[in-house]
Amino acid sequence: MSPRILVVDDEPSLVATLTYALERENFEVSVARDGEAAVEVALSGAFDLVLLDLGLPKLTGTEVCRRIRAKSGVPIIMLTAKDSGLDLVLGLEVGADDYVTKPFSAEELLGRIRALLRRRELDRAAHGDMVRTVGGVSIDVLHDRVTVDGALVSLTPSEFKILNLLASSPGTVFTRRQILEHLWGSVHIGDVHTTEVHISSLRRKIASREGPKRLLTVRGVGYKLIDA
Repeated sequence: MSPRILVVDDEPSLVATLTYALERENFEVSVARDGEAAVEVALSGAFDLVLLDLGLPKLTGTEVCRRIRAKSGVPIIMLTAKDSGLDLVLGLEVGADDYVTKPFSAEELLGRIRALLRRRELDRAAHGDMVRTVGGVSIDVLHDRVTVDGALVSLTPSEFKILNLLASSPGTVFTRRQILEHLWGSVHIGDVHTTEVHISSLRRKIASREGPKRLLTVRGVGYKLIDA
């Protein structure tokens, strides 16, 4: 079956351009033109990826992302304007996996889409039925489930992938570049800032209430997960 993409944007010309480019590459495309419709459609259909504009009627793209992520792990790529830095950070914090800044080329966007879809399939194929436990953090790779001190927590696909990498060798410092290459499954990595936002959000979600933060920053080098 062709991968299903949900395009969320209220600009007719851009929607037409994206639909044409995606269908030409054998993706199945659905469209939502405002925030409320986007949430309803995204949660009612089995989509493989969502392209989400930040500037939407009725609900902001950030709020749409938050509501989708609360109930679904579908990969989300945000479409942003150059001056939307704060909204971009908020979007990544509430669950988006990547972003593309307007104006962008069809080739760039298609490359990001394929990378996200490919890394998800590789994750599932490579790890099989496996649970990793590091201190109070337990990672069920097959079912995309993480518990912290016995409580289920909701992670974005990117956060899950980063945590799984760090948990593969507890105490080992992974550089930002290693994390990015793992995140994208390629040496052609994305924006370092994207990873920093994912790390910050992940740290808050897995930190113990009274103990250490578990996900530590090694200044000038990278990050490590400790048994705590």
